[in-house]
Amino acid sequence: MKVNGLILAAGLSSRMGSFKPLMPVGAETLIERSTQSMLSGGARHVTVVLGYRAAEAETVLRGRFFPQRVSIVRNPDYESTDMLASAKIGIAALPACEAFFLLPGDMPAVDSETFWAVRAAMQSTGASLAFPTLEGRRKHPPLISARCVLSILAFDGPGGLREVWRQYAGETAEVAVDDAGCLFDTDTPEDYRRLLRYMEKKQRVRYPAPLPMQSAI
Repeated sequence: MKVNGLILAAGLSSRMGSFKPLMPVGAETLIERSTQSMLSGGARHVTVVLGYRAAEAETVLRGRFFPQRVSIVRNPDYESTDMLASAKIGIAALPACEAFFLLPGDMPAVDSETFWAVRAAMQSTGASLAFPTLEGRRKHPPLISARCVLSILAFDGPGGLREVWRQYAGETAEVAVDDAGCLFDTDTPEDYRRLLRYMEKKQRVRYPAPLPMQSAI
């Protein structure tokens, strides 16, 4: 199954008070980590939708990722539109694929295993939508079949994407994951502090010590 990815990062970061995409998470920015997590999770290509301070975020992404893997589009009406509008812009720009992941740009801590688990759930069931669940609740990132694209682009009512998902209630798969990274969207300074604590702990667990340098032969 050919799978791409879509990251939405056009917002004003108003609750944070700082520009979220370029906030540091370790040696990277938040938007770099979110993009890399999706690529590590099996997306062949990722489209990032920018808006507020788009030129700054684009410079960082262009410096990190090859254009064959990551492309950038802009929502010019980011100040007056919602996530659905950005999603439509991004979906219209996606390269051809059978399905695509959708992730807010302020969720950099999702494990690559979660992306693969959601993909396996869609492949095994033939569902139009597949969600990871944590403690019985649906989380990001959903995997969305290309069969849903026309419905999303045509939708123009209240409720946003959640209302679109209701149209596919009988065609939705869920897979339970053990990934606290699905909980970490980064809206406020306290969210950001919690994210950093989580990432530091996660890296200590997974990478307890660097391997020693080896001499060249």
